[in-house]
Amino acid sequence: MGAIFHVAYRADWDAARAEGRAYAMSTRGRTLDDVGFVHCAATEDQVIGVLGRFYQDVPLEDLVLLVIDPAGLDVRYEPADGEMFPHIHEALPLSAVIDVRSVPKTR
Repeated sequence: MGAIFHVAYRADWDAARAEGRAYAMSTRGRTLDDVGFVHCAATEDQVIGVLGRFYQDVPLEDLVLLVIDPAGLDVRYEPADGEMFPHIHEALPLSAVIDVRSVPKTR
């Protein structure tokens, strides 16, 4: 299984890193405890779709794209919006994030 992606608010990611704790945000304004998993995308095309549907009003500089090595994580592919998306059913260990990128420019 290749890398998967998660769109994160830069401030949430920075806070997890600064505190040395696992990242536990699921999606925009909702935590792992609220939703039960961390929303992810399998491809950069899915990332672009997520940005267009849920983050249109958010300045791109407020977001980062976490590139995640799913090995050893509880990742389940589940249907949403007619596609299969990877969902991480646990807090995301900092060590599983192998890169942090700018989000693709979609607008």
